[in-house]
Amino acid sequence: MLLCAAALCAHAQTIILRTGARVSGTIIFQNEEVVVIRDAEGVRFQYPRADVEAITEEEEVVEEAPVEEEPKITTSKKASILLEIAGGAAVIPNQAAGGIVSADLLVGSHHIGDRHLFIGGGLGYHGLFIAGEKYNFLPIQVALRMPFVETKHAPVFGASVGYGIALSKKYLGGIYANIDFGYRCQLNPKTAISVVFFTQFQQAKIAVTETIEDTEFTNYTGRNFVSPGIKLALYF
Repeated sequence: MLLCAAALCAHAQTIILRTGARVSGTIIFQNEEVVVIRDAEGVRFQYPRADVEAITEEEEVVEEAPVEEEPKITTSKKASILLEIAGGAAVIPNQAAGGIVSADLLVGSHHIGDRHLFIGGGLGYHGLFIAGEKYNFLPIQVALRMPFVETKHAPVFGASVGYGIALSKKYLGGIYANIDFGYRCQLNPKTAISVVFFTQFQQAKIAVTETIEDTEFTNYTGRNFVSPGIKLALYF
């Protein structure tokens, strides 16, 4: 932590006695009979005017109390928990649209070298509501979150990739990916918050049942879910 001190110039006075002794300080009273001076420690001395040979003035440097600079955001913390809550639109391209809500809990690095770089992994819950249907996934993922500059307020980039496990027998899961850009605020060396715009991709296979000559056949057809939205993230 750096400290800086400001310096000011003030006038100091010195009484030169006939004996050759010198007393420095501030003269607080004088007349034809007496001179009263107060030294730097606040002690007062009184001398008869007849004993004073001369009074001189000189400049002295008076240092103010140290002024603390704003600290840089540094930390020795090695691990962090990242909680992300998101919402937005959900689209099956060229077919239907709806919405998405999600929550992800990730564990990883908090600080690598001199950077607040998050690299970790975890899982989440993503619920997509499209055309009256609900699709629930449990994405298992690895993630990267990185501010562009090491300041309290900084733009941030994030990316995740993994596999979304389907939470229903009506469809199968598939590859999951996410990219986001936004703003991050480092609240203290251990805690940060960010607001980002994200776009995520979820692959799935939907079960389609057909009846042919009184016999049911189930096939799976591929679906891709694309979801743009806003995400709130908390690092702690």
